[in-house]
Amino acid sequence: MSVTPSGHVHCLYTELIDLAQLGKLQIERASTIEFDGKRQHWVVLNRKGQVIFTDWSRQNCLSWEENHADPLRKKFK
Repeated sequence: MSVTPSGHVHCLYTELIDLAQLGKLQIERASTIEFDGKRQHWVVLNRKGQVIFTDWSRQNCLSWEENHADPLRKKFK
C-alpha cells in the first residue's frame, strides 16, 4: 500500500482490510486473467491486452498477479 502526497492510496485490492473505511473507493484493474482456448492455458494480460504471464493453472496466474503487482501499477501499464 502506498500513499501519494495528495492522500491517494494505491494498493492491490483485498478484502482483508475494509478499504471503504479510508473513504470513497475507485477501483481499476491493473491486469486481467483469461483462459486462452486456442493454447489451452490461462494468461495474465496488461491493460494494453499484452500477455505478461501464462500458466496451466488459474490459481498460479492469480498468485503471480498478486506477487508481481507494483503498488503504482507501473509493471502492468
